Amino acid sequence: MEINGVPIDQTYAEAFTMYASRVLITAINLRWAMEAARSMAGFGTSVIGCGCEVGIEGTEPQETPDDRPGVRVLLFAPSKKAVQEHLIKRIGQSVMTSPTSACYNDLEAEDRLSVGGKLRFFGDGFQISKRLEPPIIGNGSRPRRFWRIPVMDGEFVVEDRFGVHKGVAGGNFLLLGKELPGALEAAERAIEAMRKVKGVIMPFPGGIVRSGSKVGSRYKFLNASTNTAFCPSLRRQAQSELPEGVGAVLEIVIDGLTPEAVAEAMRVGVRAACGPGVVKISAGNYGGKLGKHQFHLHQLLSS
Repeated sequence: MEINGVPIDQTYAEAFTMYASRVLITAINLRWAMEAARSMAGFGTSVIGCGCEVGIEGTEPQETPDDRPGVRVLLFAPSKKAVQEHLIKRIGQSVMTSPTSACYNDLEAEDRLSVGGKLRFFGDGFQISKRLEPPIIGNGSRPRRFWRIPVMDGEFVVEDRFGVHKGVAGGNFLLLGKELPGALEAAERAIEAMRKVKGVIMPFPGGIVRSGSKVGSRYKFLNASTNTAFCPSLRRQAQSELPEGVGAVLEIVIDGLTPEAVAEAMRVGVRAACGPGVVKISAGNYGGKLGKHQFHLHQLLSS
């Protein structure tokens, strides 16, 4: 299979299950909503070292509960408890602290986590709650409770409970380029296209990662290490998957609320990336040792 003259490797991306939540941050204008969202997503690239994976969802909400500009943030972690812990920390430290911000649940799910209900104690007894009956902005028909926490610029409004359900983390594809500038340009085209897909994030800086990893290490204290098979500088020293002519490899990792969202992001991303300077498109899999989700490139791109 080729797209725009770029060969597509007959392989699959191996992804795994993590629990996901989606929050909606609003503010007086889009700039301040984005500031809070960027802060919340900081140091959230990989569960390997950050404990969770967090990113700004590219699609903008059409409506918000308070009719102000809003930004969506997705957070993925290994368990429901971990999702709750990271939501409390990140909303408390990065959203509540941001001028004019408010924070709402934006994921209708059977399971819900107490987040605002924990943060409310910052109000030192002066916090008050507000319960709204449907219909209100958002999915579902459940009543929603909000906490109004006094802060120095007025009040911070945060939803009492946030939805959580199983999502997919670690969807990926690899861009094998002749040289780094061309590979980076192709990756940027892919990210631009993928950010239009609803329900996904690309959690690494700018959506792109150069330090792709493999499962395991020669060092017993590490559970992941550099992906030697795709490091051009190690072509003569370790078993390599790189054809001649490849001077740089970049990886795009995708987390999504559903397998379908991850598949769609991979599909549009690969198609956008294929062009001058790209020698081949591949993907990272670990022989089934990492996760149960398999995204076969040829199958995705043929559908």
